[in-house]
Amino acid sequence: MSACKLYALSTCTHCKSCKKLLEECGVEYQSTDVDLLDGEEREKVIEEIKRISSRCAFPTLVIGNEVIVGFREEEIRSALGFEA
Repeated sequence: MSACKLYALSTCTHCKSCKKLLEECGVEYQSTDVDLLDGEEREKVIEEIKRISSRCAFPTLVIGNEVIVGFREEEIRSALGFEA
């Protein structure tokens, strides 16, 4: 399976739902809670998100070469190779 990277906000219900779905599917993923970062580190990660997707919105999930913005369960499951 392709590497998964999640950019999230610690207080966002959609981000929490995304994390829960990934865990339920048994997917290993890296997660960054952008709102918990400070200064230069936060700016660097936000620039990274903007390069990935022009919409700097949360959650932003990268699965291999596919980018999914928002909690879109069917799209996420499909990208992971699971049935929706």
